Amino acid sequence: QVQLVESGGGLVQTGGSLRLSCAASGSSFVVNDMGWYRQAPGQQRDFVAAISRGGRTNYADSVKGRFTISRDNANNTMYLEMDSLKPEDTAVYYCNAEVRTSRYSGMDSWGKGILVTVSS
Repeated sequence: QVQLVESGGGLVQTGGSLRLSCAASGSSFVVNDMGWYRQAPGQQRDFVAAISRGGRTNYADSVKGRFTISRDNANNTMYLEMDSLKPEDTAVYYCNAEVRTSRYSGMDSWGKGILVTVSS
């Protein structure tokens, strides 16, 4: 019913920037809270940033001041502006969204992930 697709990943040097996008598509759904998570090799999937439908944001301490999360409700798209990137930011980044459909009042959806590599 709902699909999340990430884009914008790639390779960047230390100190560089990237912007990730997450587009939600489907039919008969409303996107509530959204967020970004990441998983480095051999590590657990960790919270990065979240944004409510109303625009309230939260950030992990490790990215605070460097990353900015935003969303475009009209297009069901979320963004993550990543600045001052560090090698430790290297990970697969996953889009997460809580959606409301005709069947579920609060369904948790995940994208397939997109790789961000920061070279030292």
